[in-house]
Amino acid sequence: MISEVFNANPTIYAKSKRSLRKSRFETGQSLWVDVDVQQDQWSDTSDVEPIDQDEIFDLIRSIADPEHPTSLEELRVVSAEQIDIQNNLVNVEFTPTVPHCGMSTLIGLSIRVRLMRCLPPRFKVDIRVKPGSHQSELAVNKQLNDKERVAAALENSALVETLEKCLATAGSQDA
Repeated sequence: MISEVFNANPTIYAKSKRSLRKSRFETGQSLWVDVDVQQDQWSDTSDVEPIDQDEIFDLIRSIADPEHPTSLEELRVVSAEQIDIQNNLVNVEFTPTVPHCGMSTLIGLSIRVRLMRCLPPRFKVDIRVKPGSHQSELAVNKQLNDKERVAAALENSALVETLEKCLATAGSQDA
C-alpha cells in the first residue's frame, strides 16, 4: 500500500527501559467486571484503579512504523511524556519524524485502534500531532478525532490490512 517513503533515513533511538511492573493490559488479567460476581459485590466506580501514562505508553510504544521496521518508540514518535490522563480522558500527542509525513494519519489511527482495543469503554481517547511538528497538523488532528472519519477509515480493507501490520508488534517485548 505504501508507494512513497516520506522519511527514507530516519534517526533510530534506543528503546527506553521497559516498565518493571506487569501491565493489566498485557498479562491476560481481565479489565472487565467478572460476570460471575454478584451485582451487590461489585465495587463502586470510584474504586476503579486509575491508569497512568506509563501503562498507556506500554500499550503503544511497540506499534510498528508503517514505513520502517522499527517501533514508534525507537523513532521517538511517541513517549510517555506525550501522554496526559485526566479522569477518563486520555490525550496522546505524537511527533512525526518529518513535517511532511504522509503516514501521520495512519500512525495516529494505529494508536487510536490499539487503545480502543485495550482500554475499557469508559475512556475517551484524543490523539493529536505535536503542535508545530507537521505541516497539515490541523487536518490530521481533525481526521484522527472525528468518529465518522475513523469509522470510514476502518471500513477500508486495504487500510485495515496496513493497520494490522503496524499493530502486529504492539505489546511485544522485543518489538
